Amino acid sequence: MSEVRAKKALGQHFLVDLNIARKICDSLTARSAEQPATTLEVGCGMGVLTQFLLQRDDLTTWGAEIDTESVAYLHAHYPEFAPRLLEGDFLKMDLRSQFPEGFLLIGNFPYNISSQIFFRLIEHRDLIPECVGMIQKEVAVRIAEPPGSREYGILSVLLQAWYDIEYLFTVGEKVFNPPPKVKSAVIRLKRNGVQQLACDEALFIKVVKASFGQRRKMIRNSLKAVFGGFGGEEHPFFSRRAEQLSVAEFVELTQWVAAHQ
Repeated sequence: MSEVRAKKALGQHFLVDLNIARKICDSLTARSAEQPATTLEVGCGMGVLTQFLLQRDDLTTWGAEIDTESVAYLHAHYPEFAPRLLEGDFLKMDLRSQFPEGFLLIGNFPYNISSQIFFRLIEHRDLIPECVGMIQKEVAVRIAEPPGSREYGILSVLLQAWYDIEYLFTVGEKVFNPPPKVKSAVIRLKRNGVQQLACDEALFIKVVKASFGQRRKMIRNSLKAVFGGFGGEEHPFFSRRAEQLSVAEFVELTQWVAAHQ
C-alpha cells in the first residue's frame, strides 16, 4: 500500500525524521520487561513512532487511529500490531472499560485536538501515570509555564495540579510532511504525589475555567459572571488576575467559593 495522504481536517502532519521518532519513544520512562506497561499511542499515522514503541520489550503498545486510510496502512505494514489498533476517535473512546488497569499515553498529537487530548488526560488522571506528547510549541510552553506568565492559563493550572511537567525539546517544521507553519515541542507529564486536592475537584476545575474566562479582568469580575456576587463578600484574591494564582491558591479560592455558594 502506498503512503497515506495527509488530511487537513484531521490536523495530520506526518513526522518523517526517524531520529526524532526514536527520541520521542525513548522519552517514555523505562518500565520492567517482566511486567510491560500498557501504552496507548494516539494518532499512529504511518507508524513512524509505532515502530520504535513496538521494539520496546517493556511496553505493550496499543494504538488509537481515526483515519481509515492510516488504519489500512498499519494493518498492511504492522500486522502484529493490528489486533491492538483501535479504529475510532480517541476523544470518544471508553478508556476506563478498555484499559481498567491504566495506561501510558504517547503520540504526535494532532494540533487541532491537542488541548482536548489533555482535558481527557485530566479526566483519566487516575489511569494515566505518564504522558509524552509532541504538540505545537506555543501550547507546550503554555502548559509548562509557572504562575505570573502571560502564557499561563487553564491547561497550565489543571495539568500542574496533578502532573509534573517537563519541556523536553523543540522540533522544527521541516521534519514533517506536510510541514506545519509552526514549531513543535515534546513534553512529558508524570503524575505527582497529589491523590486528592484539598477541595471539591469538580468545583476546582469550574473555578479555574471561570477565573480565566475574562483573563484581562480581575478574578472578582470573572467569578461573578459564573457564580454570582457571593452576597457582596470579598476574597483577597479578587483583586488579582487569574494568571497570578498558583495551583495552591486556586485550591484555597475553591474552598472559599464552596463555602459561599
